Amino acid sequence: MSNDVVLTAALRNNLLSLQRTQSSIDITQNRLATGKKVNSALDNPQSFFASNALKNRASDLNRLLDTIGQNIQVIKAADNGVTALTKLVEQADSIAQSARDALAAGQQEAKVVGNRDLRGVTNVAGLPGIPNGSDIILSVTDANGTAINIGAFGGAAGANVTIDIATNESIDDLIAEINDIHFQVDGAGNAVGDKVFTARLNESGFLEIKTNNGGDFRVQFQGAVATNDAADLAIAADLGFSGIARVVGQGGAATSNNNVEFTVISDVSLNSFALYDNTTVPRSVADRSDTLNNLTRSDGTAIFANINTTDDDFRIGINGGTRQSVNLTFGTTTNATTIQGFIDEINNNTALNSKIRAEFDDETGTLSLRAISADVESVEVGTLGAVTQNLGFGRNGGVASANTTQESIESIRLSSAAGALATYENDFNTIRDQIDELVGNGDTGYRGTNLLGGDDLLTYFNEFRTSSLETQGVTFNADGLGIDAANFNRTATVESSLTQIREALEAVRNYGSTLANDLAVIQTRQDFTQNLINTLTEGSDKLVNADGNEEGAKLLALQTRQSLGVTSLSLASQSQQSILRLF
Repeated sequence: MSNDVVLTAALRNNLLSLQRTQSSIDITQNRLATGKKVNSALDNPQSFFASNALKNRASDLNRLLDTIGQNIQVIKAADNGVTALTKLVEQADSIAQSARDALAAGQQEAKVVGNRDLRGVTNVAGLPGIPNGSDIILSVTDANGTAINIGAFGGAAGANVTIDIATNESIDDLIAEINDIHFQVDGAGNAVGDKVFTARLNESGFLEIKTNNGGDFRVQFQGAVATNDAADLAIAADLGFSGIARVVGQGGAATSNNNVEFTVISDVSLNSFALYDNTTVPRSVADRSDTLNNLTRSDGTAIFANINTTDDDFRIGINGGTRQSVNLTFGTTTNATTIQGFIDEINNNTALNSKIRAEFDDETGTLSLRAISADVESVEVGTLGAVTQNLGFGRNGGVASANTTQESIESIRLSSAAGALATYENDFNTIRDQIDELVGNGDTGYRGTNLLGGDDLLTYFNEFRTSSLETQGVTFNADGLGIDAANFNRTATVESSLTQIREALEAVRNYGSTLANDLAVIQTRQDFTQNLINTLTEGSDKLVNADGNEEGAKLLALQTRQSLGVTSLSLASQSQQSILRLF
C-alpha cells in the first residue's frame, strides 16, 4: 500500500531488540514486585504445581499442629487432676491411719469416766444423794463376751460383786474396794488371781473405772429401796455418772424390775454373736433371708423367743433419748421378720438413721449397730413385750416379761473411740465425695474431654491420619478407684479401707506416669511437625521465589541494553535524516 511506512532493515532489527528488552524488563519488574519467579502455571508449570503441593501439605500440618497443641492441654488438665487426686487420696489414707490407731486404742479396754470432781471426799455416804448402805454392783465378761465369776475379800465368787458404801468411807476407800475385786476367791475367802478392775481419780478428780481383761462390765446403782429409780439415779449422779446411768426395764411389773445401770463395752459398735440358722442340719451361718425366730448361737441357744404377736418390738434408744420400736414381725402376720427386714426397719427409722446404722456381715453372720455420728455415746437396746432376745450386744440377754407392756432394756456405753471413729468416717466420706466431684463434674477435663472421667484421647501426627497416639482414659471417681464408703467399726474394715487407699494411690501414680510418657511423645511429635512445616515451606519457596539480587542485576543490565538499543536506533535513522538536507 502507498500509505505503508518503509523502515530499513537496521531500524526493524533495532525495534525488535528493544521490544524483547522491554518484555524482559516487564518480567523482571514483576518478579521484583511479587518476590516470585513463578507466579502462575504459565511461568513454570512443574515448579508451580510442585510448590503448591508442598504448601498444601504444610498448611494441613499447620492445622494439625493446632489440634496437637489442644490435645497437649487436655493431658495437662488431666495431669493437674492426677496431682489433686494424689493429695486427696493421701489425705484419705491419713484419716484411715488415724482411725486404725483410734480403733486399736479403743478396743483395748472398756472404760468409763465420771464427770464430778471427787477429790477430797472423805465420806462418800455423806454426799446428798448417797445414803448410808447404798450399793454399787459390778459384773464383768471376758474378751469373748462370756460372763465370768468374780469376787472380793470375804465373799464368795459369783456373777457380780456388791460394794456397800458405809458411813465415813472415803472415795479412796471406795476405789480400793473396786480394785480389790479379783477373778477368783479361795476357800478361805481370800481374793486371788488377777484383779478385775483398775479404778482411780483422774487428773480432773473424776472417777475412772476400766477392766483389766479387755472384757465388758456393768455397773448398777441401788439404794435402800430397790424400786426407787430417782434415788438410784441420785447415787449415780453424786459419783459423777449422771447422764451415763439409765433407768432400764428388766421386764415384769411397771416399777419392780427397773434398774439404774449402764454397761461399758470395749468396742466401738454393738456386735452380736455369730448367728446360725437352726433349720439346717448341721447348723449353718445365717444369711439375710433367715427369720429371727430361727436364729441361734453356735451351740443352739435361741437368739429370739416368743415372737408371736405383731406387737413384739425390738427397742433402740440413743444417749438416753426416746426409744424407738423396731417391729419383729412382718407386721401383718405373726411370723418373725428376716434379718434383712430387721436391718431395714432400723436403717429406715428417721430417728435412728442419722445416729447409728445396722449392718450384717454375710461371711461371719454377725449383726452390728455402729455409730455414724460423733455424738453417740450410748445405745439402749432390748425388747418390748413377752419376747426375749440375746443377740449378745451387752450383758443382759433380755428377760421374758409377765407384763407385755413393759420393756427389757440394757444401756450400753460404747468405747470412747466410737465418737472419734464416727468423725473419721465422716471426714473420710467427705474426701470420697470430693474425689467424685473433682472427676464427675468434669473439673479435670478440657474442652469436653476428661481423661480421668473415662474419655479417650486420639492424637494424629500426619495429614493422612495414619500416624497417631491414643491416650486411654480412666474412671477415677471413688468407685472407679475402688474406694468404698468408710466403715471403721472393725479392724478388718479399717484395714480394707487402707488397702483400697494404697491400691488407689498406686493406680493414680501409675496413670500419672502414663500421662507424662504420652505428653513427652506428643510434644516430640509437635516439635517434629513444626520443623517439617518449616522444611516444606522452605522447599516450596525455593521452587517459586525470585532471587532479588539476581533480578535486580538483570533489571540493571536490561535497562542498560535498552539505553544502548535506543542509541543504536538513533544511529540507524541518521541516513534517512540526511535526505532532509537536500531540501
